[in-house]
Amino acid sequence: MAWQRPDGRAADQLRPVRFERHFTRYAAGSVLAHCGNTQVLCSVTIQPGVPRFLEGSGQGWLTAEYRMLPSATPQRCTREVMKLSGRTQEIQRLIGRSLRSALDMKILGERTLMVDADVLQADAGTRTTSITGGFVALTDAIQSLLDKGELERSPICRQVAAVSVGLLEGEPFLDLNYPEDVAADVDLNVVLDEQLNILEIQGTAEENCFNRGQLNQMLDYAETGIQELLMAQQHALKS
Repeated sequence: MAWQRPDGRAADQLRPVRFERHFTRYAAGSVLAHCGNTQVLCSVTIQPGVPRFLEGSGQGWLTAEYRMLPSATPQRCTREVMKLSGRTQEIQRLIGRSLRSALDMKILGERTLMVDADVLQADAGTRTTSITGGFVALTDAIQSLLDKGELERSPICRQVAAVSVGLLEGEPFLDLNYPEDVAADVDLNVVLDEQLNILEIQGTAEENCFNRGQLNQMLDYAETGIQELLMAQQHALKS
């Protein structure tokens, strides 16, 4: 029996996506990113200086932190204070790598961009929403440097967005929500730029293996979804 999506979406259809820019007062860029019932607050702070390994290089740096608020899930999750889980570390590294790829660090100069992704409500896709919303917040943060005259030109060299894809009952589905994420045989997270070049793919066979043809189908769905996300980012940044 073919998988029936709980929310009635087509197999290649995204959940509703929107970005609320300038969501907080003090961050250089802040966006509340909505992807269906998933909500992530993406904030960017600009700090002078760079990590020691980059001092004197003239290059900047970007790093990311990811946290899930205790009330983000139906059952309260424990707040991570003294030690981060392996999942949290892996996700924030993914966010950092993805958003660093959007920047020319030489143009950024010796300053550090801190990206905070705080999950207010989780219904799967928190890491991909963090990347897609994080790019919007990053663009606003860079614009603040340009407006102040601290940069002569933007270091943003590519647009970045991310989406999840999965296999359920052997068929591909785009942008999984929580019931689908739990049931999926394969979970794939894809990060692409505006040319649909691949920046990162994370893929795991949870129970059953998958073949090359199924991988190609999932990547086709990911491209379709990311094209829509790229347009949503552009629309938000013009509003």
